Amino acid sequence: MTKSFENLTKQGLEAIENGNTLKALNRFEKAAEIAPSPLVKGYLGYCVAKERGRVKEGTSLCLEAIKEDPDNPDTYLNLGRIYALAKQKHLAVQTFQNGLELGSDERIIAELKTLGVRKGPVFKALPRENPINKYLGFLFNRLGLR
Repeated sequence: MTKSFENLTKQGLEAIENGNTLKALNRFEKAAEIAPSPLVKGYLGYCVAKERGRVKEGTSLCLEAIKEDPDNPDTYLNLGRIYALAKQKHLAVQTFQNGLELGSDERIIAELKTLGVRKGPVFKALPRENPINKYLGFLFNRLGLR
């Protein structure tokens, strides 16, 4: 029983890495029947949202997983991906940043780069659109100071 759970989980993770969320969905559903661990719930939530379009169910599974294991960056990665699928960029960025607080994770960093996260304004007291912020931000970027 434990061996099949581990095999299903391993196959699901490999499928996710290869971009095959449909295969991963199948593996994680079977693994969840055996033992609904936080890791399995998080990945199952992402797969359900991506493959079946059931964002609420996927979000719920990820939030459950975070409650059970709040120190696992994988769950924040999956929840952030769900928010990105649902076009909720602000929540996605916030969730990814919460995951990065637990430690550096290249997958989360890649997701943030894909979303195109902007750096804060040079002068926080001025609005982002202010010409001073715009041009100094551009200049500092070019000089590698930001």
